[in-house]
Amino acid sequence: MEAVKKVYDFLEDAKTFYLATVENDQPRVRPYGALLFFEDKIYIMAFGQTNATRQIAANPKAEICAFKGMTLRIECKLVEDNRPEVGKALVDKMPVLKPALGENGENGVMYYLTDATATFFKMMEEVETVKF
Repeated sequence: MEAVKKVYDFLEDAKTFYLATVENDQPRVRPYGALLFFEDKIYIMAFGQTNATRQIAANPKAEICAFKGMTLRIECKLVEDNRPEVGKALVDKMPVLKPALGENGENGVMYYLTDATATFFKMMEEVETVKF
């Protein structure tokens, strides 16, 4: 749990992180910012039916990268979890998303990170690796 919280705090401080998915044999990378720590898991949100959600459905393997004084790279699988309480927790944390997501986040798709290996780097030198 401590490792997960450390990774979440880094992503939260960085504000923007980049999600890489795969479409056929082509990597796709996009910036994200919607992040939630819920039930001891890190969640990210994608809007409804987008290329990202289709790519994750076809292949849940992903990488996340963020920078804030050092680099964090996470290899993981994304698991969909669209329980209303998860969406509501994100909307409560980030009320600016409510008009687009709806009252309980019903217009978004929530994913939590699993089978994750998170590596922190400073100047290309590995500082620490944690798994969760």
